[in-house]
Formats: sequence, structure tokens, C-alpha cells
Amino acid sequence: MKTILIANQKGGCGKTNTAITVATALAAKGYQVAIADADNQKSTLHWTKQRPSTAFKIMTLDWRNEKSIGEAPSHIDYLVIDAPGAVSGEHAEQLISESHAIITPLQPSFFDLHSTKSFLKRLKDIKRIRKGKVEILLVANRVKYNSAKSPEFQEFFKKIEQEPVVWISERSAYGQLAMQGLSIFDQHQKRYLDIQKQWQPLLDAIIEDETKWF
Repeated sequence: MKTILIANQKGGCGKTNTAITVATALAAKGYQVAIADADNQKSTLHWTKQRPSTAFKIMTLDWRNEKSIGEAPSHIDYLVIDAPGAVSGEHAEQLISESHAIITPLQPSFFDLHSTKSFLKRLKDIKRIRKGKVEILLVANRVKYNSAKSPEFQEFFKKIEQEPVVWISERSAYGQLAMQGLSIFDQHQKRYLDIQKQWQPLLDAIIEDETKWF
């Protein structure tokens, strides 16, 4: 089983949307997938309760209690963890000890950039990350037209010496589908396929699968 942690200390950066999108993409590809909700807001748990029985199957795990962390069925191929905002100390070590990769979404705003820089610095103090055993992947999320070219955004990535793996456009489809317990990877119409393709580099980074996605 490969475990993917979705984490950032900044609220509203699109963490849960990233978690459900990645999990659905993997399930649509035919993998056995579970989502572990470790956030007390229970956003992922609420989403899965709305999910239709006809949608791609995704198992749900409640990891809000620290004693539950690590509990997952052995037949799962991919486990996606929706982390709480305040990931620090022993809790952070515990979640990261379960992870093969960390996906950190952030939006092109001053507050997101400042908070994410602090978060990444704290992550690098964790032994398992220092040793290079966990890959950190940045997702530039809810990016409006031309904002990716803003000097502030470019300067930020230059300072942290890491570029986003993907730039995800702001689309109303994410919120509309989430209300139904769905994600863009549950849809097959062309307008959704164009959105799905934005996630391809991230999917390529977290899995080894040379077959065609779209």
C-alpha cells in the first residue's frame, strides 16, 4: 500500500478537494483506494456519505482519533490522508511515518505563501523528510488566469527552491460536484476531461503506471 498525505497548515487552501480528487482519480484507474480523514472538520467523511453507490468505490477511514492512525485494510493499493490543519509535533511525526509522499496545496495569495513557507520549513525538521524518505509535492491550487505569472508567486517558489508539480485552475465544477459526493474524475464529458488533464503530472509523480489515463 502506498500512502499519500495531503497537508498544509493554511486553512482554505483546497486540501480536502485535493484529497478527494486524487483518491477518485486512483479509483477510476481501477486501484483499491481508501481516504483517511484525520481532520476534526470531517469534510472528507461528509463527502463520502454523499457519494452515490454508482460512483467509483472509495473506502473511508476515520483517523481523527490519533489511536486510529495506521489502521487500514491490507488489500488497499492507495491510502489518501486528509490531514488536520495543525499538523505538528508527535501528531505530524505519526502521520508522516505512514506516508510515502506529501502533497501540499496552496493558493496564489500572500497569506497562503507565507503560511506554506513556514509549514514546509517545519516539515523539513522531521527526520524522515530530512533523510529524503518522503517526497513533498506542491500543488498550485485555484489559480486564476495569469496569476501564475505574478512576481510574488514566482519569487516565492524561487526562495523555497521548489516549483509546483501542477497548476490547477479555479473551476466551479469542483464545488458543484463535491456537494453530490463526486469529483471531476467521476465524470466523462469532454469539459471534465480537460480539467482532469491538469492533474496528470501529479498523478504521474505519485504512481508508477504507464497505461493511458485519459
